[in-house]
Amino acid sequence: MLANQLGRFFGLHPWFVVSLCLWACASTTDTCSFGQDSDVAPFTAIPELGGTPPAPPLSPTRAPIFRDLFDGKTLDGWTQRGGQAEFRVEDGAIVGKTRIATPNSFLCTTQEFADFELELEFKLENERLNSGVQIRSSSEPEYKNGRVHGYQIEIDPTSRAWTGGIYDEGRRGWLVTLKNRPEAQAAFRLGQWNRMRVVAEANRIKTWINEVPVADLMDDLSSRGFIALQIHASNEVMPLEIRWRSIRLKELMPDEPGSKLSVETQNGSSN
Repeated sequence: MLANQLGRFFGLHPWFVVSLCLWACASTTDTCSFGQDSDVAPFTAIPELGGTPPAPPLSPTRAPIFRDLFDGKTLDGWTQRGGQAEFRVEDGAIVGKTRIATPNSFLCTTQEFADFELELEFKLENERLNSGVQIRSSSEPEYKNGRVHGYQIEIDPTSRAWTGGIYDEGRRGWLVTLKNRPEAQAAFRLGQWNRMRVVAEANRIKTWINEVPVADLMDDLSSRGFIALQIHASNEVMPLEIRWRSIRLKELMPDEPGSKLSVETQNGSSN
């Protein structure tokens, strides 16, 4: 070995010679080899300070994710507007209870949303209770003394059966009915948990009840606002109740994949 021969010639320990060679290689070149018979691995010099470090890997694009609007325990993040109907939390659900001689009552999110996908479940036992879910809604002092107004996804347990239709609360009235839509009318189930899904993006709003497509509206009057749970005014002496649970929302960002209304359905229509 070269290191042993040099050590005997200069009277030095072979490993001291190896150290000198490593130092010499590091000062002159990036790599160094001691010959094919060397038992020392090739040495790679550390780059000088001030060199350009490799670029860090790019973070993957984050797709929109659902987040809960209701924590299942409290009404944190919600505020009541309009009438004085009762809203409470019971068994992981928001319970809305009518109160006689009070106008429409709304439990509203404190945050506003523009483009989003909303999912929730609702249940009511009595066909005399009218309700709904507000989206892109507002309450402003200069508009009818703060009356809640905006798009409402109808909950209609009556024989008319327009659940999932779109009503413009406090403004223009019905925008999408379920007239002559027997399949959509049959989607709601009284006395059972029903699933509502809403996708609102740009000027288009689509709704589903229990996976059945119901409404498909093109309208640009409101582009953002709060979400609200409605208890309709009632003259019933005995209070009526509705329950909502599993309320979650996914905000849709314009530059993120899949943000466009690509969740097309069959047989959906506008009225």
